[in-house]
Amino acid sequence: MKRLFAVMLLAAAPVALAAQTVTPAIKSALADPARPADQKARDEARHAGEILAFARIKPGDKVADFIMGGGYWTRILSPLVGPKGHVYAYQPKEFIDFRAAYADEQKAAVAGRANVTASSDPLASFAFPEKLDAIITVQNYHDLHLKAAPPGAALAITKKLYDALKPGGTLLVVDHVANADPGFAVPQTLHRVDPAAARAEIEKAGFQFDGELPVLRNPADPHTASVFDPSIRGKTDQFVYRFRKPA
Repeated sequence: MKRLFAVMLLAAAPVALAAQTVTPAIKSALADPARPADQKARDEARHAGEILAFARIKPGDKVADFIMGGGYWTRILSPLVGPKGHVYAYQPKEFIDFRAAYADEQKAAVAGRANVTASSDPLASFAFPEKLDAIITVQNYHDLHLKAAPPGAALAITKKLYDALKPGGTLLVVDHVANADPGFAVPQTLHRVDPAAARAEIEKAGFQFDGELPVLRNPADPHTASVFDPSIRGKTDQFVYRFRKPA
């Protein structure tokens, strides 16, 4: 009985995967001379190559950078998927209304990139014109639980992401870790999210959990300070979860 219980616990735990082999295509994308030098300088700390390898994104893929922020990932995805692929760089209208610079950052990130389409529809009405191979959302899932969002918005948006993917497609979620918070109260104050609560909600939308990459984990982070607090900014404990839409 004890052995059965242990097996059940292991089955329920996140599957931590080993370091990823960074493909030549990813290395080439990271070295793209069009990328700003200050963003390239962050690649090692952000483990960008390993995360993209974990996401299984490759040349020819159709992908979305969902809530793209300053465009760091869009600028890597564009040369990675290449001319036969496409990137949808989505910046929500709500974010631009809150901070106008997000619109300028979106324009700068997509400028001169023929395989990137920018969009800034509201979260309630965003859509992509074709089915996608992968969607990434980095340090943004917690934002779907801010008080400005109506109850149930996060689950509804996650279901839209599910519908936007091809069968077998990948959703990659990276975010700052919060302590146990099944009711999603923490995002509003600390801009973090409980990984277990996020995983349960994403699975409720239909996704299958497909593993965790531990490259951004930091056990020294007590999860009690805002991610913008100088004591922890840039050093937060983060989870990298991969989900799969069943084929």
